[in-house]
Amino acid sequence: MADGLFTVDLDGTITFWNKGAERITGYTAEDVIGKNCDILEGDNCLGTNCVDGIRSCGLFEKGEVSNNECTIRTKDGHFVTLLKNARVLRDKNGNIIGGVENLTDITNLKRAQEEVRLLRRELRERHKFEGIIGKDARMQEVYNLIEDVAPTSASVLIFGESGTGKELVASALHFKSLRADGPFVKLNCAALSENLLESELFGHVRGAFTGAIRDKIGRFELANGGTLFLDEIGDISLNVQVKLLRALQEKVIERVGDIKPLHVDVRIIAATHQDLRQLMKEGTFRDDLYYRLKVVSLFLPPLSERKDDIPLLVEHFIQKFRQQTGKPVGGINPDALRTLMSYAWPGNIRELENAIEHAFVLAKSRIITPDLLPIEISPCPVCHATDSGTPSVTGTITRETLQSALAKAGWNKAKAARLLGVTRTTVWRNIKKYGLHENPSAEP
Repeated sequence: MADGLFTVDLDGTITFWNKGAERITGYTAEDVIGKNCDILEGDNCLGTNCVDGIRSCGLFEKGEVSNNECTIRTKDGHFVTLLKNARVLRDKNGNIIGGVENLTDITNLKRAQEEVRLLRRELRERHKFEGIIGKDARMQEVYNLIEDVAPTSASVLIFGESGTGKELVASALHFKSLRADGPFVKLNCAALSENLLESELFGHVRGAFTGAIRDKIGRFELANGGTLFLDEIGDISLNVQVKLLRALQEKVIERVGDIKPLHVDVRIIAATHQDLRQLMKEGTFRDDLYYRLKVVSLFLPPLSERKDDIPLLVEHFIQKFRQQTGKPVGGINPDALRTLMSYAWPGNIRELENAIEHAFVLAKSRIITPDLLPIEISPCPVCHATDSGTPSVTGTITRETLQSALAKAGWNKAKAARLLGVTRTTVWRNIKKYGLHENPSAEP
């Protein structure tokens, strides 16, 4: 028997002690039989101490005790955590003659729970403002608002262009909230049709529609006790808006194809790049849903309005991709940084991240230079500066233009393509067309 089992009489004297109890406590039957049960030094011994005798034990007041967690000291001085269940023992006349206790060792379980708790705390720390980088005054306001709003249960509506970090803000709001130990569930509303979105949000029952071969739990149920982040909320249909409004107001949902109400406890954080007030005027977004979602609103400025943060973001992404790729890239040269600072960034932080990743793919040295940046961000000098000796590429690539670009790129076809502002396939096709070779003596 894995569990420990022992019995006591009315004086608290141990009368039986099984092998499971020996394994858990280290005490043999010879050690404890005839001794008082306080030898175990339990810190929560069924509600009281044994100093007044077993009759004062909580067990005899209740008749039984279930799932009582306590810590005892083993024979060798270590502490173990136990789950105790106990019942009184009665004679044939119904008189109490003692008690029987079952001991389950949950030390490893408690240790695992503590490890999970520490990992969750670490995760919360890591997600405080991870990726939300910036010293800009408007970003400092965002940080302060996150600190103020996160501990509440208020719905939050995040406004910002695509790529400004709305999901990171939602994540920070969750992991700094009282719901941090609960689930954080995400859904991009723009990625799904109306029927699929309704099923994803609320779930469905088998047979609700063609292809519904089994019951499915929706995102609201998955997020119960936690946070549901709805990105691109402006793209949902009026029909889904009605059901979402009910979920917010009554905290009740119904799976598609079912009429059984399901109560949910979910905090909603929504985000959009659209002007919801304009959509309200056009009749495509409900006023009542807007105000339900917008208990607190938060605006993320575009990168073009916080360019002083670009060096910080570049440093962050260089560290990120250095760890991911193992490449020894450690910085960016002044010309490349000036190029990044002068660019308009229509794709915001996401586009900047992609630009640094692009540079890592091509990098052969420790420093990012302008020629490693995407062509739309850093148009190649030879495509615009004809006084450099290479004509501007506006139409067909001439043999001389191609030779010049290949020479400058050290015959790296990808770099030559970037210099010319064309695809690598175009470079290959024209190399073949003109019969060019890296070794000029091999040319016809």
